[in-house]
Amino acid sequence: MGMSGGKKGSLNSEINVTPMVDVMLVLLVIFMITATTMANSAVDLDLPQTNAATQDDPAGRLTLSISRTGELFLGQAPVKWIELEEKLSANPRVITEKELYIEADKDLPYAVVVTAMAAAQNAGVIKLQMRTDPGANLDYGTLDESAGTGAGTGTQAIESK
Repeated sequence: MGMSGGKKGSLNSEINVTPMVDVMLVLLVIFMITATTMANSAVDLDLPQTNAATQDDPAGRLTLSISRTGELFLGQAPVKWIELEEKLSANPRVITEKELYIEADKDLPYAVVVTAMAAAQNAGVIKLQMRTDPGANLDYGTLDESAGTGAGTGTQAIESK
């Protein structure tokens, strides 16, 4: 609220922006809160490098293994899918370290691995790491052919249009 030194009863034609600033600050706070909750709902992965050197694991990290048939092993002990979240949340290493390694067969459907990752996240695991075979370097040409995007197919599809 401002005071003007004009005549008594004169009209003030200035716009009062204080209510607009208040509304904008409230909207900014709402957007900041919703943006952080939306960003934290995703599963974060550090993708492995194919040319990384093999690292020894003297601490023997806790590993969840998924076989080709979908069987689960927490360390060396077999676990049923229905018990996975409960076993992980009760595991003392998960409670203290909040870390889990997952190794899965390369022929497993993506949804199976993501289901295991979601169960681990629900059990309190914060850091998930995927274990790979460091000696298994993939041939990129073979991957392109199996995906149907080989060097020949891509140019033929463009030329035929």
